[in-house]
Amino acid sequence: MKLSEKTLHQEWLYRGKILNLRRDVVELSNGHQALREVVEHSGGVCVLPVDQEGRVLLVRQYRHPYQEVVLEAPAGKRNPGEEPLACGIRELEEETGCVAQEYIDLGALYPSPGYCGEVIHIYAALGLTRTQQHLDEDEFLDVVPMPLQEALDLVRNNQLPDAKTQVALLKYSLLAR
Repeated sequence: MKLSEKTLHQEWLYRGKILNLRRDVVELSNGHQALREVVEHSGGVCVLPVDQEGRVLLVRQYRHPYQEVVLEAPAGKRNPGEEPLACGIRELEEETGCVAQEYIDLGALYPSPGYCGEVIHIYAALGLTRTQQHLDEDEFLDVVPMPLQEALDLVRNNQLPDAKTQVALLKYSLLAR
C-alpha cells in the first residue's frame, strides 16, 4: 500500500508569533480527498542539565494551556535559522544560569505528529558551570535540582507529565548505565 498524501491546496487560518495554523486539502493514496489541519512551529530544543553530583536541573513554571505549574527540563523555541545546539546552549544559560562543557545529542522527537510539524531536539548537558540566569521578560521559573533517580521515579509514578522531559530523562538514563 502506498503511504503518502499529495497536498492539493493550503489555506492559512492564523499566523502568530509562536505558531501558524493552516488547512490543507490532500489527495489520499486511494484517490479521495481529505482535509488536514496543521500547526506550523519553528521547533524547539530541550536540554537536560546534569551536574557533577549526578543531579538533573529541572525547571518549574506555570503553563497556561494546562492551568498548572509543570516540572520540566529547560527548553525553548528555536529562532528562524538557529541551529538546534546553539538554541540549547542559549536556553540552558537563560533558564538555569549554567553553561556546559559537553553536550550529548539525545535525538529528536515529534511531539504530536497527527497535526503538528514541530520537531524538538534533545540534549544532555554535562560539566556545568554557574553563570547567571537571563530569563525572558515574560518568563518566570524556579530551578529544581534533584537526583536522576528521583526524577525517573516521578516519570514512573505519572507525576512528571511533560513528554520532552520524560524522553530526555529516559534516554539519558539508558546512556548513563
